[in-house]
Amino acid sequence: MRFGALGRTALVGLVASLVITGCSSSGEGGGGTTSASSEMKTDLLIGQYPGADSAPLFIAMERGFFKEEGLTVKQEPIQAPQAVLPKLSNGTMDVVLGSYATILTIQEAGTEKFKYIADSYQGAAGAFGIMVKKGSTIKDVAGLKGKRVGVNALAGLGTLTMNPHFKIAGLDPKTDIKYVEVPTTNWLSSLDKGDVDAVWMTDPYVSEAKKTLGATMLLDTMSGPTDGLPITGWAATEKWVSENPKTLAAFQRAMAKAQNIAATDRSAVTKVLPTFTKIPAETAATINLGDYPTSLSADRIQRVADLMLDAGMLKKQIDVKSMIYTAPQG
Repeated sequence: MRFGALGRTALVGLVASLVITGCSSSGEGGGGTTSASSEMKTDLLIGQYPGADSAPLFIAMERGFFKEEGLTVKQEPIQAPQAVLPKLSNGTMDVVLGSYATILTIQEAGTEKFKYIADSYQGAAGAFGIMVKKGSTIKDVAGLKGKRVGVNALAGLGTLTMNPHFKIAGLDPKTDIKYVEVPTTNWLSSLDKGDVDAVWMTDPYVSEAKKTLGATMLLDTMSGPTDGLPITGWAATEKWVSENPKTLAAFQRAMAKAQNIAATDRSAVTKVLPTFTKIPAETAATINLGDYPTSLSADRIQRVADLMLDAGMLKKQIDVKSMIYTAPQG
């Protein structure tokens, strides 16, 4: 996590984010409730991934940023956006945190159409990687040939960031690797029990695996061709953003404040992590964290789309700019 240039530019990014979202005041309500005075949806259900990516959401909730905007926010842990698509489509879930790879996959399939509304997390060294248990006979990436590798989504960030490295090692991800879908909360237990031979993990789970299982990182998947890759962002359906512009602006303002804190104050992140993950406070204090961007950049996310196209995870190129939400003028 960088605190130098990022810290100095965080407030600039925050101001830019606020300009993008507009200056209209907002109120919120939950689960589809609308305030008659503000004509805003007042209760929101947010789907969040139980990892460091979601820390800004919990900072915003803990510090009352949503309440200041008139919003009542409830959160629901999810495995991946695909699992909650029906809720997003029918409006019972309002906003979701998803890997850029996952959202792009859904977008191309046409199952749902999304708009990115805020950035969340960006990769950094040591925070994402393939873990093997203590005593494993697998000593290098080439040793994964024919092995079972756990990942939280079969077509998501994990596979996207591993595949280029497998190719460098002379492996064909489609035929030489047996990907197994393993829920995030089962990463450690699956590795420990031997249900899989290796697991792609993100911190804080990386650190906990090292501490409790004596696991080691076989490969840092935020290195080389995937160094500093954008990881996750907040998204909502095109229908939802068109119907709830004031609510969306309120959500963005609250999250911008929290994102700024996460970007510049590591202690705020490590303090909140144990409240929504199974990671104990002592582990959270020492984990490797990625970065928390304070602005939403189409150029950064385009890198993910281009990498997916090259890997065959997308059939055609997607112009990410078309997926970035822009507040209506006037």
